[in-house]
Amino acid sequence: MVKMRARLIGLLVLVVACLTTSLTAGGAPSAAAPLAGPLWFDAQAAATFTVDNGRFTDGLGREVVLRGYNVSGETKLAENGGLPFASVADAEKSATALRELGGGNTARFLLSWAHAEPVRGQVDRTYLAAVTEQMKAFLRAGIRVYPDFHQDLHSRYLFNEGSWYTGDGAPKWAVEAGGYPRESCGICLFWGQNITQNEAVKRAAHDFWHNSHGVQDAFLTTAQATMAHLAEHLTTAEFAGVVGFDPYNEPHAGSYDSGRTSRMWERDVLWPFYEKFRARMDAAGWQSKPAFVEPNLFWNANLAFQKQEGGLLDAGRLGPRYVLNTHFYDQKAISGVFMWGKAADGQYAGDFGTVRDRAAGAGTAAIVSEFGHPLTGTVSDKAPTVGKAMYQALDSRLPGAGWWAKPEQSGPVLSGTQWQWDIYNGRHHELMNGNPAKVRTSGDAWNDEDLSAVRLDDSGTPVLRQDARLLDRLYPSATATRALAFTYEDRSRDGSATLTWNPVPTSLPRVSELVGSGQYGLLLWHSDGTSVPTELHLPASFDTPRTTVISDLGTAVGPPAYTRGTPIAVAPEPGGTGSRRLLLTAENPVGLHYALVTNGAAAPSAELLSGARGELAAWAAGRG
Repeated sequence: MVKMRARLIGLLVLVVACLTTSLTAGGAPSAAAPLAGPLWFDAQAAATFTVDNGRFTDGLGREVVLRGYNVSGETKLAENGGLPFASVADAEKSATALRELGGGNTARFLLSWAHAEPVRGQVDRTYLAAVTEQMKAFLRAGIRVYPDFHQDLHSRYLFNEGSWYTGDGAPKWAVEAGGYPRESCGICLFWGQNITQNEAVKRAAHDFWHNSHGVQDAFLTTAQATMAHLAEHLTTAEFAGVVGFDPYNEPHAGSYDSGRTSRMWERDVLWPFYEKFRARMDAAGWQSKPAFVEPNLFWNANLAFQKQEGGLLDAGRLGPRYVLNTHFYDQKAISGVFMWGKAADGQYAGDFGTVRDRAAGAGTAAIVSEFGHPLTGTVSDKAPTVGKAMYQALDSRLPGAGWWAKPEQSGPVLSGTQWQWDIYNGRHHELMNGNPAKVRTSGDAWNDEDLSAVRLDDSGTPVLRQDARLLDRLYPSATATRALAFTYEDRSRDGSATLTWNPVPTSLPRVSELVGSGQYGLLLWHSDGTSVPTELHLPASFDTPRTTVISDLGTAVGPPAYTRGTPIAVAPEPGGTGSRRLLLTAENPVGLHYALVTNGAAAPSAELLSGARGELAAWAAGRG
């Protein structure tokens, strides 16, 4: 891919459509409002997305972090015909809430092969049109999107009406072509055990990877038609917000051919499939967008008996046309057996460090496209700490206790999309496997899962099901040029207890006083000379008048609305949803920069601000 490095100082850009919003004084304009003023940098370039030198970047050369949610597990159900939403209006409601409540800038957007090709060789254009319109609602809200043809346990059509479990993915005709035995998982406490214990699921997966009955060819043809439809029916600005495609959710061999190992299967079966999918992307007009490729489902499992060698070790350097895309769930915590206590500071530093290292070895960027924990049930008490530890590990590979001492070892800030964002949580009406006697309404309505971070209240308004301090986070969405280290202390709660895993060290007493009991984030970054701003998402909990920024760029209490030349300022996020971002612009851009952002002390004194800035300057000296 060609990287656009725009240095267009003084360029007047009139910003249109959903992906660009005027950085001007005042609140976020509505989508139809006239522009109040110019951007001095190229907003179209800012919306561009690519992979460069192992990081996600935009067209201004800034390092980009994708944060958000999977939208939506409703696609796995039949009640709305495999669509994420019942209507475009619901999609718009969900997208706005994802921005305002969830703090996300990205959605992994689920699609259904079964509904895209219900009859072999016939793509359902009505389904594709509906999917496109719902996707547009997220793009209008300034949310980047990467679609995913989702599957679990291969297909719902493998399961009988009385089954304990169900699946999603392949259409009925593909299952009928295989003539699989009656499914049975035996003694399975979790639906995922079907992957390795249900003979029907195992054989169907094996057949797909070996293109038995031509099913893989059919899938690739439908995927190409879907991508071509999106390229044709999205505007140029909207299509720029589609950052890539996830070819296949949670791939597993089903069963390995005689003499094959999991690593050999990735090399000889999975990777050739991804190369075929990449060719289909190119043919559909997606040449400049990466494929978000997933290794063997179990390559990074944290249970020893599940773990299988993999991680696309034999694919060589993936480069900008592929992204290392993985999932992580703490199976020990979910089991209720292998982890009795709760997650703690640094719990997943090693697991997410493995993701960083594998991406670096592959010469590409990484994203954790699914992570989360059940919010009801016998292990739901672990959710607050598991969630905090996972976000902590996305932000940095260091535990909080050691971050201040060696931030240079923090590693890149990882992108991630939490499972999941389903506004219909608890309000479904799903006939499980088409059985009218098994109507599922609670939770996610799928295999007794309940992981959605959002639901609708009785008035139809989206509300969070998890602590807003955990979900709506400070994070560096665009860093000029490269983030060196980042940490965020969200002060999220576990019941009535505030979780503080990264206290300011006692060696920085004025910084500690400034932060107090508030939330804070600290970014270290290096600029190679670009004059475009570094941007951080500002959570709703960072009310502008109470937000304090201490930086080598200056000090600001209640940062002003953005105007050109203001080093520390606040502006609306793209999309007009009311969410905000902090912009940090260096007058002398080359070299190391730092910024502490906190909502701690109210109306801090000039003496406290000066003391905190002196301590941070001394701490930052010589780092990076």
